[in-house]
Amino acid sequence: MSEIKVVVIEDHNLTRIGLRAALQTQAEMKIVGEASNAREGLQLLKTLHPDVATIDIGLPDMDGIELTRQFRQYQAQTQDYATKLLILTMQNSDEAVLAAFAAGADSYCMKDIATEKLVEAVKTIHTGSSWIDPAIADIILQQIRHDFPDRNGGITGKRVMINAVDPEVEKTLETYPLTEREMDVLELIVSGCDNAEIAQKLHLTIGTVKTHVRSILSKLCVADRTQAAVRALRAGLVQ
Repeated sequence: MSEIKVVVIEDHNLTRIGLRAALQTQAEMKIVGEASNAREGLQLLKTLHPDVATIDIGLPDMDGIELTRQFRQYQAQTQDYATKLLILTMQNSDEAVLAAFAAGADSYCMKDIATEKLVEAVKTIHTGSSWIDPAIADIILQQIRHDFPDRNGGITGKRVMINAVDPEVEKTLETYPLTEREMDVLELIVSGCDNAEIAQKLHLTIGTVKTHVRSILSKLCVADRTQAAVRALRAGLVQ
């Protein structure tokens, strides 16, 4: 694997040292910059162009979500989307999780995450895929399901676009929304079920499940199952 350049933005000295130590256990990871506040962090992101940045929410001068939002605006202006952003925090509230993804975060991890899982998250988002901390998977699922048709044909929630996906993806979702059955499959995917388990739980054939999975990935314009759940959330399928 090629070298992964990482910037760590964290105001707590011991936590920052711990993050650096954890990530540097991997030969291919290189910490190219560290910042203890948002303004310094934003400047590092603009000048160093790291592959991945870990960002704490509780920064002293500006929270990590606003930092994420401002950097995404900068990336849109420069058309340089190489840097991936990983929010790392102790907050697992619905509001914090949804706000982070709405701002454009690629992943959201709890600070008590195991070292090997943190490394996995960084490596995964570096490749362009999404990684979901199991601690927040339920929050994502609950919010995604708020906006899909119920069994009587009604809408269970208001659809709000959060400006975190490409216009082409938005258009695809509006033209070909996920069906209720596809949402059932998506929920089980994020819960960690394979095709056989999904088939058993939903009383479907494996072939039918595979068809639903292909349709979900196609409609959400993603390549894998984890990306599907995150894309559904960031596409604005929240209340």
